[in-house]
Amino acid sequence: MELEGLWWKGQLAADIHQTLRYKELRLPSYKGQSPQLTLRRYFADLIAIVSNRFKLCPTARHLAVYLLDLFMDRYDISIQQLHIVALSCLLLASKFEDKEDRVPKLDQLNSLGCMTNMNLVLTKQNLLHMELLLLETFEWNLCLPTPAHFIEYYLSIAVQDTDLHDGWPMICLEKTKIYMAKYADYFLEVSLQDHVFLNYVPSLVAAACIAASRIILRLSPSWPSRLNRLTVYTWEILVPCIERLLVAHDGDVKEANKHKVQLGHAATQCLFPPPSPAPPQSHVQQHIPQYLQSQPSHQLPFHHPTPQQQSCPQIVSTAHSSTFPLQTCISSNPPTIQARGHIQTAGSMSLATVPIEVKPCIGISYNRSYQVNGHYPCITQCFDR
Repeated sequence: MELEGLWWKGQLAADIHQTLRYKELRLPSYKGQSPQLTLRRYFADLIAIVSNRFKLCPTARHLAVYLLDLFMDRYDISIQQLHIVALSCLLLASKFEDKEDRVPKLDQLNSLGCMTNMNLVLTKQNLLHMELLLLETFEWNLCLPTPAHFIEYYLSIAVQDTDLHDGWPMICLEKTKIYMAKYADYFLEVSLQDHVFLNYVPSLVAAACIAASRIILRLSPSWPSRLNRLTVYTWEILVPCIERLLVAHDGDVKEANKHKVQLGHAATQCLFPPPSPAPPQSHVQQHIPQYLQSQPSHQLPFHHPTPQQQSCPQIVSTAHSSTFPLQTCISSNPPTIQARGHIQTAGSMSLATVPIEVKPCIGISYNRSYQVNGHYPCITQCFDR
C-alpha cells in the first residue's frame, strides 16, 4: 500500500482519506489479554529501533506494531519466539508499506544483536512459515489503517497564517510548520508506547496528536474549524485522548529535567570536589545508626494482576527462561525529538529487567486535570515570536 508521492496534496486525497476512514471501522477487535502484555513495550521499542536502522517509513513501523499487538492478543507465545514474531511483523509491514529496496534482508535480520545473543537464526523456511501464519491470522488482509496513515493528511492544514501564537500573529509560518511536524511525529511515537491508545480509532489518535502539538506550541485556537471539518472530530471528542498524550509529554519533560539536573550536579562535583573530611579522633567512637544496619535492601517487585481473562491458545512452549542477554542496535532517531522510551544503549542488558524498566500504564495518572482549553504548563520553547 505504499503510496507514491505526497498523496495528501493530490486530487485524490479526500477519496483516499475517506477510504481509510471506512477501513478503520472494520479493524479487528483488540482485547488486551496477552499473557506477555508486560513485554509489549519492549518489543514495540525493538520494532521501532530496527525500523529506524533500516530507515523504514512510519506507516511500516506502526503497522508492524499493530500486527504484533493483534497476534499477541490471540496467542500465548514464548519470549524466545516473540523476537521472531516481532521481526516477521516488521518484515511483512515493510513489504506492504515501504519500497522494495528498503525491505530488510534475511542476513541483515540475523545479524541483529537480539538474534545473536538469543542464539536464534531466522532461516528462510521458518520465516516463510511465520509469515504464512501471520497472513492466515489476519485473513490475508494487511490494509489496516494506523494513526501514521492519517497524520500527513491532517498536517497539511495543521498550521496556517490565520493562527495566533500567544494571541499574536505568527512571524515565521514555515518555522512553525517545521516544529508542528516534529511534535506531531513525537506524539505519534508516544501512541505506540501504550496499548491503551488502541481503544481509539487511528484517525482520532492522529487528530489528537495534531491538537496536542498545537497546545504545546501555544497556537490558538487549539482546534480550529478547518481541522474540525477535515477530521470530522469535535474538540470534546478529542479531549480524553489529548489528555493521555499530554500526560506522557509531561512525564518526558520531568524525566529530561531530572536528567539535566543530575548531569549538572555531576559536572559541579568534578569542577569543585568537596573537601575531604577531617580524620576522626581515636578516642571518639563512631556509631552507625542501627536502622542502616538492619534495613534490608528493598527490591521493587514488578507485580502484574492477572484478571479473569480469556486464555490465549499456546502455539509454542513458554518454559524458556527470560534471563538472557540482549544487545540492541543503535537507534537513528533525530536528537531533537526522540521517541518516548526507546532503547538508546548499544550495550548488553538482561530481558528479565525489562518489565521493571517499563513505565506503568499511564492510565493511573489520568485523574490529573490539564488545562487543555488554556495554556499548557509544560511548554517547550520552540520558536520566538
